[in-house]
Amino acid sequence: MRTRTSTTRPAPLFLALVLSAVGAGAVTACGTEQAGGTGGSESSPRRDARARQVAAAWDGSEAAEKWHEGYHPMGEVVQLPEGGLRSEADRRAYTTGNFDLRGDLPAAPRKDGKVTWKTGSSLTMPLRGAQEAYKTLDRADGMPGARLTVTGAELGVMSVATSRGPATVPAWLFALEGYDTPLRRAAAIPSKLPEPPVEPVPDGEVDGLTPLAGLVKVADDGRSVTVVATHGSCDDGPAVDVLESDGSVVLSASVAGRSDGVCTADLNSRKVTVTTEEPVGDRLVLDACTGRPVPYGDRLGTSESWS
Repeated sequence: MRTRTSTTRPAPLFLALVLSAVGAGAVTACGTEQAGGTGGSESSPRRDARARQVAAAWDGSEAAEKWHEGYHPMGEVVQLPEGGLRSEADRRAYTTGNFDLRGDLPAAPRKDGKVTWKTGSSLTMPLRGAQEAYKTLDRADGMPGARLTVTGAELGVMSVATSRGPATVPAWLFALEGYDTPLRRAAAIPSKLPEPPVEPVPDGEVDGLTPLAGLVKVADDGRSVTVVATHGSCDDGPAVDVLESDGSVVLSASVAGRSDGVCTADLNSRKVTVTTEEPVGDRLVLDACTGRPVPYGDRLGTSESWS
């Protein structure tokens, strides 16, 4: 196993709003940001030992085998019309989930659909109906403002980044008023997360170890991973260490430069990019605090594998 402190690139991130439910759930099970106290991103033997424990538990495990056999989206499950949305109003409507439905949506022509990878392997997964898929887009609940109007839908396909690489998946193709090409939303329902082979860290037991809020992306060349990490209002921000093994990349998040004294109970989020010595490939990206794969999240929330 290869352990080191990674080079990070923190930046403020509105994605924390999308992933706050993930972070809140993980904090309850794993660790919390305390007002005051001390802490930092300096090397910690206990954090290193925890990362090794998580890697050893997952590498070669039944849970890892189930993960590699499943359909777990690790990228956007919504694809905008070709060329993207044309106006600021349309982009705002999409971001806020402000949609109108003008017309009827069809029932799914079949109960299941096939998810196919470039290797030729495939899985048959249950399909959500067009109405259910539409509801994942239309989340504004009648909020005033700009809207995108859906006029119909048909079942087609789209490409989705997954834990096993790019896959072709069944998708609902929603016709948008004013656009020549559809907005696509994956219809295949993802596999559930396998039962982790290691328990989460009890609250406060491992030298300031904190849960990650979510995975943003793995670089195209596989040599960097961008995650959302949390921190408080009286510190220097989050730090993320990396431990690599043959089967996993374990990320250990902590808070740098935490100060003594009374602090407001703010939970802030930053985007942190860490580099790996070898391409991530099909290795699991694991959170040392929770002992689980780092959840992918987008504007629709956390991938259903974690819900």
